[in-house]
Amino acid sequence: MSESHDLVHAVQRRFGDLVQSLTVSLGEVSLEIAREKLQEVCIALRDEKVFAFALLLDVCVVDYQDYGVSEWATERTTLTGFERGVDSSSLKERSVIWNKPRFVVVYHLLSIIHNHRLRLRVFAEGEPPLLSSVNNIWPSANWYEREAFDLYGVVFEGHPDLRRLLTDYGFVGHPFRKDFPLIGHVEVRYDANEGRVIYQSVTLPSRTLTAKTIRRAPSKTPPPTPEQT
Repeated sequence: MSESHDLVHAVQRRFGDLVQSLTVSLGEVSLEIAREKLQEVCIALRDEKVFAFALLLDVCVVDYQDYGVSEWATERTTLTGFERGVDSSSLKERSVIWNKPRFVVVYHLLSIIHNHRLRLRVFAEGEPPLLSSVNNIWPSANWYEREAFDLYGVVFEGHPDLRRLLTDYGFVGHPFRKDFPLIGHVEVRYDANEGRVIYQSVTLPSRTLTAKTIRRAPSKTPPPTPEQT
C-alpha cells in the first residue's frame, strides 16, 4: 500500500493541475488527464526516473453509453442469474448523472525498476472519437490502438498504420460499442454460383429474451427419509 501512496505523491508533485482525477483502489493507482496533455504526460511517465514506466501493457476502451441506466428490476439470484438480451425501449432513467464523453481510453503502464503499475485514463471526444497516438512513445501501442479503433471506432491521430485488426476489411461498424446490434449489420456467405464471398443484409431475426432463469435459495425443509417415502 505504501508503494501506491509513494506513486500517488510523485504524480501529484509532478503534474499538479494536469491531474483531473487520482484514485487508489485495491492497491492500484488510476490517473485521469485531459486529452490535450496525453503526449506530455506519457513522455514524462516514461522518461523521468521517479516514474520510469517503460512498458505499455495494454490499451482498452470503455463505452459509457447508458451508464447508470437500469435495464429492468429483477429478483436477487445466485450462481448464473438471468439469461436475456436487452430491449432498449425498456431502459429506465439514469441512476447516475453522466456528464463526460462517451468513450474513455485506458492505458496500463508498468515500471519494472520501481515495480509500479499505473492505469491512465483519457476521454476521447467527438464522432469519431479522437485521441493522439502514443505509438511514438511506446511502440507496443501500435496493435493495441488498432484493436481499439477496430472494436470501438476510436481514431488515434498520428498512428502510422491505423487499420482494422480483428474484423474483416468490409466489416460495418464497431462491434464492441454498446449500440452495435447483437446480430450485426451484415452477414457473409459463400455463393457457389458466383464463386465468391457475398456480403448481404442480416437474415436472422432480432430477438429480445426476457428473464427465464431465476435460481431461488434452496428450501430449508429437510429431505424425506426412506421411511417417509
